[in-house]
Amino acid sequence: MRVVVLALTLALVAPDFAASKTYVYRYEALLMSGLPEEGLARAGVKVSSKVLISYSAHNTLLYPAFNTVVFDHFIPATRLTSALASQLMTPIKFEYANGIVGKMFAPEGMTPMVLNIYRGILNVLQLNIKKTHNVYELQEAGAQGVCKTLYAITEDDKADRLLLTKTKDLNHCQERVIKDIGLAYTEKCAKCQQDAKNLRGAAAYNYIMKQVGTGVLILEAAVNELIQFSPFSEMNGATQVETKQSLVFLEIQKVPILPIETEYHHRGSLQYEFGSEILQTPIQLIKINNAPAQIVEILNHLVTYNVEKVHEDAPLKFVELIQLLRVAHFEDIEMIWNQNKAKPAFRHWILDAIPAIGTSVTLRFIKEKLLVNELTLAEATQALVASMHMVTADPEAIKIVEALALNQRIVENPILREIVLLGYGTMVAKYCAEKVTCPAELLKPIHNLMTEAVVKRETEDIILLLKVLGNAGHHISLKPITKVLPIYGTAAASLPMRVHAHAILAMRNIAKREPKLIQEMAIQLYMDKALHPELRMLACIVLFETRPPIGLVTTLANILKTEENLQVASFTYSHMKSLTRSTAPIHASVAAACNVAVKILSPKLDRLSYRYSKAIHMDIYNNPLMFGAAASAFYINDAATILPRSIVAKASAYLAGAAADILEVGVRTEGLQEALLKNPAVNENVDRITKMRRVLKALSEWRSLPTSEPLASAYIKFFGQEIAFANIDKDMIEHLFTGPSAQAYGREALKTLLSGASFHYTKPVLLTEVRRILPTAAGVPMELSLYTTAVAGASVEIKATTVPALPENFHVAHLLKTDMKVETEIRPSVAMNTFAVMGVNTALLQAAVLARGKVNSVLPAKVVARLDITEGNFKIEALPVSAPEHLANVVETLAISRNIENLEAARITPIIPAKIYEPISRETLTSKMISSAAASWSKSSEIYSDVTSNMKPIIKTKLTHFLKKYCAKSTTVGFKSCVKVSSENAAFIRNIALYKLLGKHSVTVSMKQGEIIEKLEMEVQVGPKAAEKIIKQINLSEEEVIEGKPVLFKLKRILVPGLKNGTRSSSSSSSSRYSSSRSSLRSRSSSASSSSSSRVNSKIIDAAAPASRLHSSSSSRSSSSSRLSSSRSNKFLGNDVAPTFAIIFRAVRADHKMQGYQITAYLDKPTARVQFIIAALAEADNWKFCADGALLSKHKVTAKFAWGAECKQYSTLITAETGLVGPSPAARLRFAWENLPSALKYYAKIAYEYLPASFLAGMIEGKDTNSEKQLSLTVVATSDRTLDFIFKSPRVCMIRFCFHYLFLYSSFSAECSFVKDTLTTFNNRRYQNQMPLSCYQVLAQDCTQELKFMVLLKKDLIEQNHINVKIENIDIDLYPKNTEVTVKVNGMEIPINNLPYQHPTAKIQIRPKGEGISVYAPSHGLHEVYFDRNSWKVKVVDWMKGQTCGLCGRADGEVRQEYHTPNGRLTKNAVSYAHSWVLPAESCRDTSECRVRQESVLLEKQMTIHGQESKCYSVEPVLRCLSGCFPVKTTPVTVGFHCLPVGDLPGIYDKSVDLRETTEAHLACSCTAQCA
Repeated sequence: MRVVVLALTLALVAPDFAASKTYVYRYEALLMSGLPEEGLARAGVKVSSKVLISYSAHNTLLYPAFNTVVFDHFIPATRLTSALASQLMTPIKFEYANGIVGKMFAPEGMTPMVLNIYRGILNVLQLNIKKTHNVYELQEAGAQGVCKTLYAITEDDKADRLLLTKTKDLNHCQERVIKDIGLAYTEKCAKCQQDAKNLRGAAAYNYIMKQVGTGVLILEAAVNELIQFSPFSEMNGATQVETKQSLVFLEIQKVPILPIETEYHHRGSLQYEFGSEILQTPIQLIKINNAPAQIVEILNHLVTYNVEKVHEDAPLKFVELIQLLRVAHFEDIEMIWNQNKAKPAFRHWILDAIPAIGTSVTLRFIKEKLLVNELTLAEATQALVASMHMVTADPEAIKIVEALALNQRIVENPILREIVLLGYGTMVAKYCAEKVTCPAELLKPIHNLMTEAVVKRETEDIILLLKVLGNAGHHISLKPITKVLPIYGTAAASLPMRVHAHAILAMRNIAKREPKLIQEMAIQLYMDKALHPELRMLACIVLFETRPPIGLVTTLANILKTEENLQVASFTYSHMKSLTRSTAPIHASVAAACNVAVKILSPKLDRLSYRYSKAIHMDIYNNPLMFGAAASAFYINDAATILPRSIVAKASAYLAGAAADILEVGVRTEGLQEALLKNPAVNENVDRITKMRRVLKALSEWRSLPTSEPLASAYIKFFGQEIAFANIDKDMIEHLFTGPSAQAYGREALKTLLSGASFHYTKPVLLTEVRRILPTAAGVPMELSLYTTAVAGASVEIKATTVPALPENFHVAHLLKTDMKVETEIRPSVAMNTFAVMGVNTALLQAAVLARGKVNSVLPAKVVARLDITEGNFKIEALPVSAPEHLANVVETLAISRNIENLEAARITPIIPAKIYEPISRETLTSKMISSAAASWSKSSEIYSDVTSNMKPIIKTKLTHFLKKYCAKSTTVGFKSCVKVSSENAAFIRNIALYKLLGKHSVTVSMKQGEIIEKLEMEVQVGPKAAEKIIKQINLSEEEVIEGKPVLFKLKRILVPGLKNGTRSSSSSSSSRYSSSRSSLRSRSSSASSSSSSRVNSKIIDAAAPASRLHSSSSSRSSSSSRLSSSRSNKFLGNDVAPTFAIIFRAVRADHKMQGYQITAYLDKPTARVQFIIAALAEADNWKFCADGALLSKHKVTAKFAWGAECKQYSTLITAETGLVGPSPAARLRFAWENLPSALKYYAKIAYEYLPASFLAGMIEGKDTNSEKQLSLTVVATSDRTLDFIFKSPRVCMIRFCFHYLFLYSSFSAECSFVKDTLTTFNNRRYQNQMPLSCYQVLAQDCTQELKFMVLLKKDLIEQNHINVKIENIDIDLYPKNTEVTVKVNGMEIPINNLPYQHPTAKIQIRPKGEGISVYAPSHGLHEVYFDRNSWKVKVVDWMKGQTCGLCGRADGEVRQEYHTPNGRLTKNAVSYAHSWVLPAESCRDTSECRVRQESVLLEKQMTIHGQESKCYSVEPVLRCLSGCFPVKTTPVTVGFHCLPVGDLPGIYDKSVDLRETTEAHLACSCTAQCA
């Protein structure tokens, strides 16, 4: 019953203000930014005033505010209040009916900020009270937008009051008022925000109302709003902005408010209006009185204080310059430019700052200056690229870019045209990112240009415009993109393949916004097996950009099960497999789908080598921190070539629930390999091409392969937007490096060096400006922002002198005869600031928490270099320079509060105040610690003390503190370097990520140069004078041989000879010991070899066997023996030969003591021995490093390395040799040692233990005897595609694994061979070739339009093979005659004695080889054609792979797609495939004696297809005898048949295959006299 009564009571409820009365309220609003814990510093703003509300006619209220006081961090901001008094005392009008605030009216001079404060008060009065419910939910309009609101109404009968509670969920808004800047390129991760949101907000409104008259009177209203943000998950802490509002009824005055005499304008509704806060950076507050004068002042400061090095406050000053330029009028900016454009230093700073203005003013300025030639090409390029990405996209900015793109000056410059057009697409993409619906008219100009380019077949323009549409990413562009895809019409199919590739890639950005539209298109392209494999793989990339659902991924897996192209299969499978390992939430659904799909597919696909295309995706993601990174690489390979067809690499980042593609680089190399590797293009020989085409005309519908253009292209993308691309061909490369301009530039540069040059370059950049502005309940805007700005500079002085002086028009050869000296001093420096802000930011006041990071670094260097080529001397000196002692990197968190009218009283307080530091440190925080280099950051210690005195200290006795100092000192170079790491954070409050960032963290690097070191010096002397440069003489004493040490015996055998004169007896004794031990060592090696060979392979010699087992040549052993004996004659080569070169590294000291190292090299050519000795120069230091190597034979080399005191402390022996393991070529490397440093052993043991047990388990094949102090690695080339590695060590006796390599295989020429009726194709596919007698078959040919060569094969009547090679303008016939091979050129026999034969003009050679004859024409693509009586082989050069056809195949690595007929059809049967390449006879009168032809045969049995009687004809040609001939030899062949209704037979060879049946093919025919 109570509920009914309440409902009846509330039926009359609605806030009401009586006419002719004034209602007086006390209003207070408080905003606090910071963390919730007490004692931590927070920044706040408070507004206190009296509010008067009076009813007027037409349901409008007059609403002035009296006695308003604005508090800056709880201290009255009297100056700011006075400045705003005139506006705050001005009444406004607003409509108010039934508790709903309608339109607002105010004078024109009232600023949006003051009007928004009024909106904050009116927001309290907004009440949507339903007459029939006491608890209900609705979307309610307010200052922050239309958001989900819950009402709950109760009645206090005793107090006669109505209690109303209203709560707003700011995360569920139908229309949220929010402004994002710099987020257009990011992609929201809905999955990331499901469990934890980075930004949450809610507001609670409590009302106490009293019923009066026809409505209710609001007695008291309290609002509590909380907006929190965390870059991590919420469990890791969050900063917050808390808003409290209080509206308390005071009295009713009977005197109404009189309106002022001014014109009121409609100023919107209750919804917040953005104003000057968009132009205000939150990191500093500047009072702008005269923007042009202040800009000039800042420019003077930047130019003056950033000459020698970058000043530490330069980044902050640069941001200040940007803010002033944003406020300035266009005319002021133009005036400043005109005043400074002739001053290079000022000019550069202005041009670097203009793009950061970020409005249409930027584009207007660049456009005007570009069109009047006030900008160089480099300046225009830099400014346009930066502007297109930094300017906020709006209709005005887009129109300016469109006008630029169509301007004739831009169109005539390819570089600027490319930048502007790509930028236009970027502007459209940014504009559409903020709109729910994006107007299609924006892309109409690009669509028109695209249509025109397609009609004119302008390939380069089509590609450029496709990239523009790709940048825009608008779904309306899908139609013009599809018009150039090969699946839509013959016109598009005739375009170059790279156009198709760019068209597919252009859909990637559309895929992110309209995934369902692109999924249909991508899967259609992928399923079309007639397309080039590269296009299908690109479609696969686009498909996964849409993050397809599990059904679509499973469909892809089903298609892949029957895929015949291994490149496509490998790429798709690897893409799925890599996505299954993704941990990023944004890929969670597609990772799960791929996990299912991979289980459907065969695991054999996982074993495809890296010769095949691959897609790799790797990512790492930390869920608690909501931070991660990803890298993707797409390697689209063509097994026929060394260079891949396409490579795409992409890096992405995940942060705070958003994802962005940071960088992407792509390279296409179509045709580049052919352009780089082949000889100059073969001349167009009309006779040759005509002759070959006449032969090919006999084939059934022969179709040539597309010719690859000698072109490479590369592009680069930032944040998913392509900013530049380039096409590279051979002519461009030659012109770049050998053209006259390159030589002229080089000569001018050298002249500049000789005359002396000094320059300074400074580059400021606003790296990051990411902002999110949203209103609070009080109408005051809060902001989340991240800024990163950096200034890098370098000061360079360089001077070169030559003796003798160079002539005026010198040549490069003159430099080789001069003594050149170059003096260089360079001082690179960088300063970078990063700010993260959360809090209130307006043009009048700021109250926020801020994290600031500063990096400042200077690394000077002064170098003098001297080069005397004639004397073979090179010397370089590093001279001392004055350098700052400290390179700092500081991160600190602060609470800031300041207002524009009293900047000198700004409060900048550490979030962790001083009272927490006191228990652990006697140091007090002074104003110096918390001040900035910029004046705006300064504050007095008195203000700081006053603020902190009101804080409640945290009851903690220990602050989390970390302090470490690491130092390193080098006496050699005289430097001492220290790194000091200090951290003070709030982890003692909560041990989570955000609180660990609070406080102050610093990394300080200090470097100090010792006074005793005057300079560092390196000198290289080559040639006879090297001995003169030796500072420390070397004297290596003979070392003793220790009995019972096999390794030392081996070392002695090579490197420890008997010394001359007084040491002959020692030499004799050591020689006898070596001889006595040699037989035992040989027997041990032999036994080890025989025992291990059975474990490795029954046919393979042990990989650890000596070289004598691998090479049994007596000459090799005798040569090795002679070198061993000669090496025993002297341990130190310096006693017999002069040094080849000497290198001296030393520090020149003031006390003249020697310090450094000396490297000398000796070469003894007669004994093929080389020796390197490194010695310390210090007088008391006997440390040396000795390397002694000898070439024992052409298959074996050995080297001894020793180091330590006099090279006797540690020693190793390394032997490398080549030979055979069984029939396979092999190489072995052995590493033996006597003594090694303990540290080296320790780390080697650790590295071994880190190897996964599973990794070794599958490779350990067995145990074998191996020395405790020896390692060996044997590499065996078991095939042209695989390498076997056999590793032996003391701990693991034998590890063996196989490696499939890519580039080595691809670098060999492709080979096709025929032995014993078995033909092996270029792709190593074998089949039996059933050849018709006396008919030529196309064995291999250039299948492009160039027709560089053709090789034909036939079998004569006695079944002997004949080869015919058509190349250049000659025909070469190779055939057996009696017991020899005969060769004819153009019908003329060439005797064997007259070989080799050389073509008079072309690079074609015929010469005998073994039992046969070989034809060589590599410049024509034919590496070799070899022919003997029993076999033949054809080799094509590497750049012809994938461009051949015939019986030998395409040499493209696709073994599943080997059998391509002349018309491109893929057949299943090897016999049918071979017969399709037969050159048929035209009539019985042919001199070739070939009597067969190709024809479509009728299947003998009747077939019923779909209930209709049909005749079936073969769609693949079958060999049949000519009319009037009958077969004498046949073979069965399985071909495809297409069935048609009776009497219908049009174009049968293009029909599909309905069934496969076996029929007879004729191989030999006998003809009657009636044969025509």
